[in-house]
Amino acid sequence: MGKNFIYCSDACPFCQRAYQLLERKGILYQKKYVKNQNDWDEVMEKTGRTTVPQVFINGTHVGGFDDLSAAEQSGKLGEILNG
Repeated sequence: MGKNFIYCSDACPFCQRAYQLLERKGILYQKKYVKNQNDWDEVMEKTGRTTVPQVFINGTHVGGFDDLSAAEQSGKLGEILNG
């Protein structure tokens, strides 16, 4: 999996917002759909969280949509992108 990916479900409105923000910023990413208990276990193991979306940029766990939005507004997202 690439360095930019999102654990997601297309039925999730916060996932849709995360997709839109990433696309608006021109950030390429891969979707990793969370469909079963094994997927949820993986999300929990990597993030300590039990919700989607969970966004990773340049291998850094940014968090959910609220975290992603806050990172974009504060300039932290740019810092993560520029490594």
